[in-house]
Amino acid sequence: MEKASHRRIAGLLGALGALLALLLAGAGPASAHATLESTDPHQNSVVATAPQAVTLTFSESVSLSGDSVRVLDPAGKAVDTGNPGHADGRADTARVGLNSGLANGTYTVAWRAVSEDSHPVGGAFTFSIGAPSDTSVSATALQGAKADSVVAAVYGTGRTVAYAAFALLAGTAAFVLICWPAGAARRPVQRLLMSGWVALLVSTVAVLMLRGPYERGSGIGQALDLSLVRATLDERIGTALAARLLLLAASGVFLSLLVGQLGQPAPQPSAAGDEADEAEDEAAEADEDAELQELEQRAAERPQREARLGLGVAGLVLAVALAATWVGADHASVGIQVWLALPFGILHLIAMALWLGGLAALPAALREGVGADVVDRFSKIAFGSVAVLTATGIYQSWRGLGSWGALTGTEYGRLLLVKTGCVVAMLGVAWLSRSWLARLRSAPVEAAEIEPAELPEPVAVAAHSEDPVRQAQLARQQAAREHAGRDRGLTPTRAGLRRSVLVEAVVAVAVLVVTTMLTNSPPGRVASEVRAGGAAGAPATGGAAAPQTEPGRTLELKLPYDTKGRTPNAKGTATVTVNPARTGPNEVHLRLDGADGQPVDVPEVQLAFTLPDRDLGPLPVPLTPEGTGRWSGTAQLPLAGNWVVSVQIRSSDIDQTTPTQSLKIG
Repeated sequence: MEKASHRRIAGLLGALGALLALLLAGAGPASAHATLESTDPHQNSVVATAPQAVTLTFSESVSLSGDSVRVLDPAGKAVDTGNPGHADGRADTARVGLNSGLANGTYTVAWRAVSEDSHPVGGAFTFSIGAPSDTSVSATALQGAKADSVVAAVYGTGRTVAYAAFALLAGTAAFVLICWPAGAARRPVQRLLMSGWVALLVSTVAVLMLRGPYERGSGIGQALDLSLVRATLDERIGTALAARLLLLAASGVFLSLLVGQLGQPAPQPSAAGDEADEAEDEAAEADEDAELQELEQRAAERPQREARLGLGVAGLVLAVALAATWVGADHASVGIQVWLALPFGILHLIAMALWLGGLAALPAALREGVGADVVDRFSKIAFGSVAVLTATGIYQSWRGLGSWGALTGTEYGRLLLVKTGCVVAMLGVAWLSRSWLARLRSAPVEAAEIEPAELPEPVAVAAHSEDPVRQAQLARQQAAREHAGRDRGLTPTRAGLRRSVLVEAVVAVAVLVVTTMLTNSPPGRVASEVRAGGAAGAPATGGAAAPQTEPGRTLELKLPYDTKGRTPNAKGTATVTVNPARTGPNEVHLRLDGADGQPVDVPEVQLAFTLPDRDLGPLPVPLTPEGTGRWSGTAQLPLAGNWVVSVQIRSSDIDQTTPTQSLKIG
């Protein structure tokens, strides 16, 4: 029987290892979030004749849907043939055909795709046929790129539940294997394990079904569309979700082995020393019998120790594989240093699960009357987990932010600050828990493990007794038994420790919610100008409020900037002049002056316009150099409204900033 169990564990290990290797093999280097590199026709260009198609080229592979690229004429009517595809089979392109006989005028191209890190990206640009013209694009058509609010809410909830379920499942299993093997036989612990498994299964299926509607901005009714599910399975995140479902099947086998092997009654040594104890005058013989009894005890416990070792290795491989289904399809799988970010991301998730999942299991253990040694072991695991979380979290923050300014200037940075605050609060509560633990250690009576009480069974009566008095008496007896069983381990010190741990668990829920929001936000290092402009209702660099102008007049904007570098061009003012500041083509001039007011040159500068209310943009402006710190270009602004002007300035290889300011057109 034991050999068969060992063979099952070995087989489970082999299957999990193969699945993990297959999953990680698909995660290659790429840049975080796809960016539009070129278009045909070119952005803001004027072509003599109508093109047959519009082609977009991105910085990395993208996934497309039936409406990923839409082309609208000056009246807002769609003129594309629909169903865009990859040009010449290249995954980093998108091409959509155009109707024949297009008239002269300015056309708007709105696009939306899914980058390799599984995040939707989008934007828009214009080109003209024959000559530029005024245009009025339908707001409804452009807003279709946004995710449905109900779908987005349910999808985000599913991702949060998945994180929490993974922490509950992996953390509780680790708590049982390392801290409290006897807990596998207790119903509260078994309920935690099954709750984590079921919640992770349900949330994974929900995310898989909702991914298609989430990407395409359709309603929740499309969640059962099998064509969308098939399209999701072709993406990286779909592969990760399918792998997670397979791993959950393997984890079901693991849980049955865990409960079956560790949930057995503890082996009892033989009573070889009973007769020796009766002969008090034969001390030597008693010592020999005591040694024999100890050897028998070790021999009896050996199968369980081997089972714990095998289950521990299998559980570790399973936890790493499950963590890889998140890391392999998120921020860590693309961008810089992928080779380091992947293992650090896995370590971060496992440390989170050990800490937060253990916090969920500890209150149940305290209620069951565990000794201080169990709490001590978990305290050491929690300390190590916090150390790993700190190290990997610092690296992930540096990798995702790229600069100190991104902490407050991007949504990713602000969410990271909120998460850091929640973790600090958890550490504060954990410090209080350690004080309760010290009290528990100092009280030998309370520190010892409390064995389950054997309560007398109630007097049996006929199952169908019609005596209401007797039935009420039996009900009170049963309630008293259950209450005594629940509270036998809750001494005052244990109750205080349990309350402290429960508070930690509540804060942990907030941490998981913020973590989900972080994974849905573009990293600060590569946050686009549209997000920066949309998040800032006022100038991001503390400049003056946007002036209110009348259509047809020249407008000048001054945007102070500071890249935090040490070169002379790191700090100064960017001046943007727009003429005539109305819908249609606008002549744009950009000047960069240093802190001393003199023109300065920079390695890279980009100018873009975004209309957040219509989800239009960023519309980049091709710039032509006109001397040191001077550029000019033409901006096509198809709609009236409050635009956001963003100037991305890079003063060195690593120092960069993007000041923004509002601009009213029309």
